[in-house]
Amino acid sequence: MSAAKHDAAQQIEELRAELRHHEHLYYVLDTPEIPDAAYDARMNDLKRLEAEHPELLTPDSPTQRVGGKPAEGFQKAAHSRPMLSLDNAYNEGELRDWDRRVRTRLLGPGSAAVAYEIDESKEDDDEESDRALNAEVSARAEQVHVEYTAELKLDGLSVALRYEPVEDGGSRLALGLTRGDGQIGEDVTTNIRTIRSVPLAISATAIEKAGLPRSFEVRGEVVMPLKGFELLNKEREEQGLSPAVNPRNAAAGTLRTLEPSIVSNRRLVFFAYFLLVEGEYFAVGQSATLDALTALGFRVNPHRERVESVDEMLRFIEKAESQRASLGYEIDGVVLKVDSHAAQQRLGYTGRAPRWAIAYKFAAQTAETAIESITWQVGRTGKVTPVGEVAPVFVGGTTVSRVTLHNWDFIERLGGLRPSDIVEIERGGDVIPKVVRVVKQSENAPIALIAACPECGSQLERTEGEVDWRCVNSDCPAKLRETLLHFGARGVMNIEGLGEAVVAQLLDRGLVHHVADLYALTEEQLVGLERFAEKSAKALLAEIEGSKSAGLARVLMGLGIRFVGERTAQLLAEEFGSVEALMAATVEELERVEEVGPRISESIRAFFARPANVQLVESLKAAGVDMTAEKKQRSTELAGKTFVLTGTLPTLSREEAKQKIEAAGGKVSAAVSKKTSYVVAGEEAGSKLDKARQLGIQELNEAELLALLAGTTPV
Repeated sequence: MSAAKHDAAQQIEELRAELRHHEHLYYVLDTPEIPDAAYDARMNDLKRLEAEHPELLTPDSPTQRVGGKPAEGFQKAAHSRPMLSLDNAYNEGELRDWDRRVRTRLLGPGSAAVAYEIDESKEDDDEESDRALNAEVSARAEQVHVEYTAELKLDGLSVALRYEPVEDGGSRLALGLTRGDGQIGEDVTTNIRTIRSVPLAISATAIEKAGLPRSFEVRGEVVMPLKGFELLNKEREEQGLSPAVNPRNAAAGTLRTLEPSIVSNRRLVFFAYFLLVEGEYFAVGQSATLDALTALGFRVNPHRERVESVDEMLRFIEKAESQRASLGYEIDGVVLKVDSHAAQQRLGYTGRAPRWAIAYKFAAQTAETAIESITWQVGRTGKVTPVGEVAPVFVGGTTVSRVTLHNWDFIERLGGLRPSDIVEIERGGDVIPKVVRVVKQSENAPIALIAACPECGSQLERTEGEVDWRCVNSDCPAKLRETLLHFGARGVMNIEGLGEAVVAQLLDRGLVHHVADLYALTEEQLVGLERFAEKSAKALLAEIEGSKSAGLARVLMGLGIRFVGERTAQLLAEEFGSVEALMAATVEELERVEEVGPRISESIRAFFARPANVQLVESLKAAGVDMTAEKKQRSTELAGKTFVLTGTLPTLSREEAKQKIEAAGGKVSAAVSKKTSYVVAGEEAGSKLDKARQLGIQELNEAELLALLAGTTPV
């Protein structure tokens, strides 16, 4: 290396180290040492040197936070271990019940209390003895010493960041995933890199100090600060767009934006709270994990405490609620975690959540404001929903100017509404603000129910037994607008870029009359739209083309069949395998599908009985949309058999065992009763196994279960 190049390399490394230091002070510790202008000057010096010596450019340089956008949208990748949700507690009693369950389970195998299972075992004859056992065990459980870590429950987007070794002995950000469905997430690494509180590189010294190997994973929450949220909504209003509902949704939408420069400008913040090594939680405990994350250079929320009792938990919760309005970002509760990693392992998991953690959710926040008017929104099914326009009021971390009124029956239960009525509104978590009660009624005339659709003028109708009024005009433009937005939404056909502004223009120019018309759009047509250039037109067309392979379940969701949500659509796709088979199915055949009852089956038959809907399906098929699925082969080997799973199995997770049993025609129950056929027991099986033995129910281990599933006799 020449002397000049050596000097440049040294200057580059010094500038990078200095910029990383100041980024950490500013974005992680909130203690900047230099003004923005000085920081920008050093960044420009680094950019100049890297431009002069491109061979010295590295992916973890501070200049590389904003790179090119993903070539074809976001790819998907599996999580190292599932990102589970948390069970919730809403009051002191539920929190004490959870604490009691934790302490009871930590007593050891075979001695867990059964009181919290009795409600699921009403047909047992020995409830009185169960309660006596519970009283005895509960008294012992109170003596168990447990330490918890109390943390703020950030209202944001969960992500997982993987770091891999690099040549200098440190580690570098290699992958950033959204939570997705908990098993599979979207690769948003390019956008994660723009978040300044996420280290792109971590030194060998910091890794050694934290006691970690060089390959590890950090999990945490991406939040949008309230100032950034307010600025975003101001920009949306200037563009004629509806405001974002809340900071959490805004953060999620931002992180899935295909333009990293937009993500960078939103100034998202990442708070870390979990460490994983080879897919397992860092074995130092939760409090020590937070200390290790701090040593690695991550932003860790400072509002946390070690607590040892429910009374101490409640004091922390009360303190967190008092701080809520001044934090600068949204929280919706407090998370309590058993601190000891060994205790976490003993407690284990239910099918969807860890037993060693719980989220205490804050009560909804309320405020008083005045009703100004009522507007009416038409949904994709024709449902007409009243929306209250109110005098702007700050509640729950955001300014509210619109509230849901549910339906006309709800308005009547309030005693009617009049302009200038003073009402109490409530906002809790991500729930749209709603009216709780009328505080003071004005002397104005009551607002009346409309008789005709506000969009097309058609007479509204209400089906007997239902509360909702609907527009039944199949050509209503409002229904088509909402249908298109639903069809392209994430989790449905996932057409990135098909937002409100684009849909409005497509309808105004008569380019789309039903969802199948999306697949006939051309680049020339899109380039003619406002704010559309050749590049953005190509991107949207690529998204539309990619949606053709979404599969039958997604298409069924996209069609907007009443009562057919994500899970029902998946079950129908697995059962019938093609849209033709589904359309030909009788009510009886439909009701044989898990979770499909008379209401859903009648809705499906009614949908496909309409010629316009049949034509829509044919148009989608003609456009090349895949309307097939892999048909699930269901066995009847274990038909009529009921299983209860307890303890930890050697190789199968609880969910995997459940899926295998159900695929063979069996049923999995939560509690042991006289109707239970088998109890499948693993390590640290508790009271369910005790009860099974009392009732003489056959006990299986994992090997015996697999033998039974294979059609052989367990030995």
